[in-house]
Amino acid sequence: MKLNKTTPHHYSSLSELHRMLGLPMPVHPLVSLVNNSENQLNAAHIPDLHTSAFYKIALKQNLSGKLKYGQQYYDFDQGGLFFISPNQLTANSDNNGDHSGYTLIIHPDFLQTYPLARSIRQYGFFSYTANEALHLAVNEKETILAIFKNIEQELQSRLDDFSQDVMISQIETLLNYSKRFYKRQFLTRKKVNTDLLQKLEAILDEYFNMQKPLTNGIPTVQYLAGALNLSPGYLGDMLRHLTGRSAQQQIQDRLIEKAKERLSTTELSIGEIAYELGFEHSQSFSRLFKAKTKLSPLAFRAGFH
Repeated sequence: MKLNKTTPHHYSSLSELHRMLGLPMPVHPLVSLVNNSENQLNAAHIPDLHTSAFYKIALKQNLSGKLKYGQQYYDFDQGGLFFISPNQLTANSDNNGDHSGYTLIIHPDFLQTYPLARSIRQYGFFSYTANEALHLAVNEKETILAIFKNIEQELQSRLDDFSQDVMISQIETLLNYSKRFYKRQFLTRKKVNTDLLQKLEAILDEYFNMQKPLTNGIPTVQYLAGALNLSPGYLGDMLRHLTGRSAQQQIQDRLIEKAKERLSTTELSIGEIAYELGFEHSQSFSRLFKAKTKLSPLAFRAGFH
């Protein structure tokens, strides 16, 4: 069947995905580990835009130097991990022909009855974009490879009553190591992230100084992430590691700064200030201001008279 090139194709079964890649049928209907180095993948048959019903964790052992994080090249050339959640739109446009590595494919049903079925949603890196991959140092890559090989060995062995328990345990270990390594990545990119924080502050300043709230409302996390060419999830996690505060808190802090400035230097009414800052209702502005400063806007203004 000829696939529509404009509408993303959706893969609902592992068997279909294996068939499109020219791979043997999966040993297990809900989980598969593809050793890309040992299999000749027929990636040309995969549509440029597609979604799937699966979680995917892909280790690419040789990253292309053309890929960048923001305006900076990757920290390491030892490989990287990419995380894709179910129904996430995926594009093949960055394909550089190098498929060496592993791809772990997990249907959510495989996790049912295990705590991981719920906790996997807490691993924010599944919402990151491709240019926010986890870039691995040599020892980190060895750790990840060892986990993949444990899963591979389990799948290649005779499946029994303990197989799923063992594989779930290995998947959870993989996710926890990934969380640790991402934290390292945020720390080692401190200069880059500090530059991003400065850009974020400049974007917020421009947003309020150009009176964009009058037409666009209060700036959103999605707006800031788009202006910085980051995913909202990555921006939020980066800010929490760098400042201890979320992206939403950063926006609110700047709102309060601007509100204090107007309350102390203008004769505008509370309603007029709220409207200038993008609030539809002055009551919402007053609640946020009091929650942040322990004073009502009127009480704060009274302190200047």
